[in-house]
Amino acid sequence: MDQIANPPPPTVSDALYQQALASHIHPTLLVHPQSDRIMFANQAAANLLGRSISDLKSTAMSSLHKGQVPSLVVFSQAALYHGFAWTRGLNLMHADGTEIRLEHEARALHWEGADYLIIILCDLDARHRRDVDAEADNYLREGIAEWRRAERFFREIERENQLILGAAGEGIYGVNSDGVTTFVNPAAERMLGWTAEELVGKEIHSIIHHSHVNGDPYHAEHCPIYNAFREGIVRRVDDEVFWRSDGKPIRVEYTSTPIRDHGLVIGAVIVFRDITERKIAEEKLHAALAEVDRLRERLELENAYLQEEILSTNNHHEIIGQSEAINSALKQIDLVAPTDANVLITGESGTGKELIARAIHQASHRRDRVLVRVNCAAIPHELFESEFFGHVRGAFTGAVRDRVGRFELADGGTLFLDEVGEIPLELQGKLLRVLQDQKFERIGEERTREVNVRLLAATNRDLKEEVRLGRFREDLYFRLNVFPIECRPLRERP
Repeated sequence: MDQIANPPPPTVSDALYQQALASHIHPTLLVHPQSDRIMFANQAAANLLGRSISDLKSTAMSSLHKGQVPSLVVFSQAALYHGFAWTRGLNLMHADGTEIRLEHEARALHWEGADYLIIILCDLDARHRRDVDAEADNYLREGIAEWRRAERFFREIERENQLILGAAGEGIYGVNSDGVTTFVNPAAERMLGWTAEELVGKEIHSIIHHSHVNGDPYHAEHCPIYNAFREGIVRRVDDEVFWRSDGKPIRVEYTSTPIRDHGLVIGAVIVFRDITERKIAEEKLHAALAEVDRLRERLELENAYLQEEILSTNNHHEIIGQSEAINSALKQIDLVAPTDANVLITGESGTGKELIARAIHQASHRRDRVLVRVNCAAIPHELFESEFFGHVRGAFTGAVRDRVGRFELADGGTLFLDEVGEIPLELQGKLLRVLQDQKFERIGEERTREVNVRLLAATNRDLKEEVRLGRFREDLYFRLNVFPIECRPLRERP
């Protein structure tokens, strides 16, 4: 049987190609980039742009991209170089002046020595509507009931999330990767004084976190909240300030947690609480504890001194005797004890100088306070200043904690400097200043402390001779020798 030959295909004319291109469903333009001319436009492009085909042919391509000419040039050059390019960064102007969101797809065409671009336009809004319709079709295929169940499910989740955010006692707000606020819960509104409407859509750092508590600017690049989504790690801060709408700071602690979507950090959620009252209470407590420690240390030292003095008195609470020397000393004690005058007790060792000092203190109005005794002959020269005035921790090697000096310990009472002639010459000026001003500073501390101390001094040296020899300051001698009492030796009081 003879085989039937297939008929040859019909001849396709250029007119048919042009008609096929003109009838293409996608908006299409043929552009000559060098002259910025639209050589051809199909009806779909004319409908999309609200213009006639003849209008488009007489329109420059750049006039459809007002304000985007540099981007259009880059796109065109990329298509000519690579042969193909696409972008969603170019929008076209409709005839009514509105901007149309588009995707441009361009292919290079070289014809008879000239370069052309075939540009196919895709309306992104129309594509989105088609995607929504396609998704709706899927739901319809799976059943209306299932679709409604899913809708109720997601609506319930959203409602529960809103209830949780609204009921939370902590302030909560979210920011996107540009630092723009995306949501603010009611607790944050109450604490900050700003409404959600005033914060959402704005760069929140410049509103509530722009400055440190001392007023120094808080730059966004240093902000732990922003660093949470820039670095993708959780940031916790114990004590900073947010600024309320009335300009007042509140002390806060907060946690900034990055939000991820398919592995990409798209923002952060910040949970914070107002700790202003807690910090004030902590500062008061620390101050109170420091004062308690200071008083406890002082009481312990006073107790130690009192115990020491009790042991050293050997039960000699009174001066007993009827000699002229004893009677003269008792009269002087009765005369000077009620005053706050400094007393210099002189005499040989063992003549009872300390007993006279104790009697003066017990007969004075300071008898309810401590009598602090300092044996100047037993103190190393390098420790005199610390012993007299105290020091703070770290002031010198071995200063492992704060120490209260003898002057501060005797505040309100009496300080007895036994063997006062042993005080180093370089320290005598500081001692003179305390006697004159009743003020001093601990070693290593700039704070000036005030005391109210009555000074009694004793020596077995001839301080006048020490002054003449340059080993004792004359002005300090006169300050100590306001009321001199001589303790005569036993051989002169039988």
